[in-house]
Amino acid sequence: MSASAEKPPPELPILRAQDPFPPVAQAWGAEHGAAGLLAVGKDLSLPSLQSAYAQGIFPWFGEGEPILWWSPDPRMVLPVADFKLHPSLKRRLKQFVRRPSCEIRVDHDFAAVVAACASSPRAGQAGTWIVPAMQAAYLDLHRAGLAHSIETWVDGQLAGGLYCSAMG
Repeated sequence: MSASAEKPPPELPILRAQDPFPPVAQAWGAEHGAAGLLAVGKDLSLPSLQSAYAQGIFPWFGEGEPILWWSPDPRMVLPVADFKLHPSLKRRLKQFVRRPSCEIRVDHDFAAVVAACASSPRAGQAGTWIVPAMQAAYLDLHRAGLAHSIETWVDGQLAGGLYCSAMG
């Protein structure tokens, strides 16, 4: 191999269900074409997801693919205690809920929010990473009180929403 040739990426750990996650510092860098890729395998059980999210690791894979675990740097984390509602968003929310047919609900229909997100792939993507196994995993997190949805309802119908995990 010449000095100018690219180094191959480090070997990707293949995890069994009982294996701990590797340290996030071992995630691949941008030079390997998959920045943040950390491991493959394991499972989507509640203990695995709790351990992963607590360490800044998340699953992201497509239908028919093995479970891939990621920990990119930087990673977006919203410290809820530090959240400041911008005045313009506050005004917009007030306008919305003043309409008699509009509501904002929390955890009213978590499953419907996740299903709607799964059915709407991002522009430019052929499919979604919110495959049935991920939907089931998020429902498990929700039942355990570790995932939540914020929903907008218009005329009694779900109009939009988002979901998130809440760790720590």
